[in-house]
Amino acid sequence: MEQYEPDRLSPVQLAATRRSLLSGRASLTRRSLLRASAGGALAVGGAGALSACGIPPAGKGRGGVSAEDHSAREKVVDFSNWTEYMDVDESEKRHPTLDRFTRRTGIKVRYTEDINDNNEFFGKVKPQLAAGQDTGRDIIVLTDWLAGRLIRLGWVQKLDPANLPHAYANLSAQFRSPDWDPGRAYSYPWQGISTVIAYNKKALDGVEVGSVSDLLDNPRLKGRVGFLSEMRDSIGMILLDMGKDPAKFTDDDYDAAIARLQKAVDKGQIRRFTGNDYTSDLTKGDLAACIAWAGDVVQLKADSPDVDFVIPDSGYLTSTDNLLIPNKARHKTNAERLIDYYYEPRPAAELAAYINYVCPVDGVKAELEKIDRDAADNPLIIPDKDMAAKSHAFRLLSNEEETAYEVKFAKLTGA
Repeated sequence: MEQYEPDRLSPVQLAATRRSLLSGRASLTRRSLLRASAGGALAVGGAGALSACGIPPAGKGRGGVSAEDHSAREKVVDFSNWTEYMDVDESEKRHPTLDRFTRRTGIKVRYTEDINDNNEFFGKVKPQLAAGQDTGRDIIVLTDWLAGRLIRLGWVQKLDPANLPHAYANLSAQFRSPDWDPGRAYSYPWQGISTVIAYNKKALDGVEVGSVSDLLDNPRLKGRVGFLSEMRDSIGMILLDMGKDPAKFTDDDYDAAIARLQKAVDKGQIRRFTGNDYTSDLTKGDLAACIAWAGDVVQLKADSPDVDFVIPDSGYLTSTDNLLIPNKARHKTNAERLIDYYYEPRPAAELAAYINYVCPVDGVKAELEKIDRDAADNPLIIPDKDMAAKSHAFRLLSNEEETAYEVKFAKLTGA
């Protein structure tokens, strides 16, 4: 088990955190930004599959530290999530899926949008977790790399399969066994986040874009290409274009990807490295094509007839934001019941229709068709088999790798 060391973020990692807070995917305020920039409306088997899907039973392997479970006596669950990451009604004051869970179970959900950035939130809760204290939260939502770190530290609890029948049965195959939580013993995806190529058809003016190589090398796109300021997304897409697996790459592979990107920077191919602020540039046509997040593209495409996307033959990158139960949580069973609820097709469909990220729940398409047929047919929300097969994850990095890789990427981007 990884040993906790206080103040372990290097200056380069802190700089990367600041980039995420200001403009990166970690800001997760993209729905609000899209309202401002685009001006429009915003944007996986049966119980018998349990033993076959590679999900281990509770009690095997390392686990976090439990506390006395007060779920039976205290009908509440404390849920911390990112902003703009839950369905709301027209008044924007109530969350219909959470309200329905409460009516069904009698469990009140104290829902808080207090996660703005992974590292920032980690800094908020690590003193309590390191001291073996209750954070006051029963469910937290963290991006895969930080979820993996908390699991290694032993700071989250192993989930009880008995309380998660829908989750175990309905989890989409592409999300079942990440390297940081094989078999999903400690976590379940809240939503998937796909990285694709977006383009403005009018700005392309007949130029064909189908690969990352086109972005890096086509001289007709010089100065009109965008890459993301998030290292994993930009480098991961380049690794795939090079025929490398982002889940298995070496230091030499990483350096080769950096060299390819540096060459494009040196010749002026890349206009700039962005967070989600690429949405305005893409809509206006200042960017002809860019590396983009699918959740943004769904909304931009709905609002602008010129915006579209392509999935390269080499594949695309997918990460996840994940539901975890921290150590010493008072209401573990209630938390597991809420996690399981969001793996039922109806609540999963209602959530997907509102937030437009990749739904990790099998069998949701039929329910989503009743709400929003366009969303149900959108492979950026409900990936078909061909698209799911092209999905790749960026492997978990050691702290040493994280520091070294961010140094090289920061130097290249000028961050």
